[in-house]
Amino acid sequence: MERKPVRHLLTVESLRPEEIREIFRIAHELKARWRRGEYTPVLAGRVMALLFEKPSLRTRVSFQSAMVQLGGSSLFLGEETGLGKREKLSDFVRVLCRYVDVIVLRAFEHAKVEEFASYATVSVINGLTDYSHPCQALADLFTIEEHFGTLEGQKVAFIGDGNNVARSLAMACAKLGVRFVMATPPGYRFADEYVRRLVACGMTGGLQVTDDPAKAVRDATVVYTDVWTSMGQEAEADRRRRDFAAYQVNEILMAQAAPNAVFMHCMPAHRGEEVTDGVIDGPQSIVLEQAANRLHLQKGILVWLLKGGL
Repeated sequence: MERKPVRHLLTVESLRPEEIREIFRIAHELKARWRRGEYTPVLAGRVMALLFEKPSLRTRVSFQSAMVQLGGSSLFLGEETGLGKREKLSDFVRVLCRYVDVIVLRAFEHAKVEEFASYATVSVINGLTDYSHPCQALADLFTIEEHFGTLEGQKVAFIGDGNNVARSLAMACAKLGVRFVMATPPGYRFADEYVRRLVACGMTGGLQVTDDPAKAVRDATVVYTDVWTSMGQEAEADRRRRDFAAYQVNEILMAQAAPNAVFMHCMPAHRGEEVTDGVIDGPQSIVLEQAANRLHLQKGILVWLLKGGL
């Protein structure tokens, strides 16, 4: 019997807009059932493996909880499995795929996730790399749509480093027709090649980028930031604090956004650096709803990958 091609989720770019919409539709339906207290064991008997090279709270717990609530089970595999150390990666992957139905891999280098997926005979989901964080970006757009009732007419202003989260968020906005503007210092912006890909994926008018946060947030309905120093960049922390000192999201900056603007952060947050307590704990903040929706959006991803729909 001919084996069907395996579908992976390594970047937002790999998804067509209609596929993102289908994942959202599934997630909205499953969240509605969850709110009614309904159990939806559509993945009964399925097993998910989680392999994480980096620490995690939201990604790990939301994926494990999602699989349990869908009737399946999960295995968190630590260093004792010897990922990339005890044997060739190809042997590791092909054996693991005989035991599980889907794998979530959180790695330092994106190339490792790509190589891992090239050997896999089950779906691989990128749980974060230095290049991309697709599950976060999809959950972010899902949350924006849920909060405002629509994505049409929304403007996302990202303030800070052009990192993995910013790249994925910009791509999700491009795919779904959401305005995206970025305020970041020179030297921390997207590579020209990535900007061209954003345009090719639907970013009308090209990427709007400025070194003036106030200009970026003008008429923005979403003000978004992330840490200035990501995991693996600790040696650059002092320099980054100096470079990003003028890019803090504080009450003064939020007041210059649209009257109905909300604040978002993928977390964990470095309070007092990229955001003040008054903003992240304030009435405009939806960071807790954003974090909670990782659970529901990832249910949508799992059902879409493993069943094709709901």
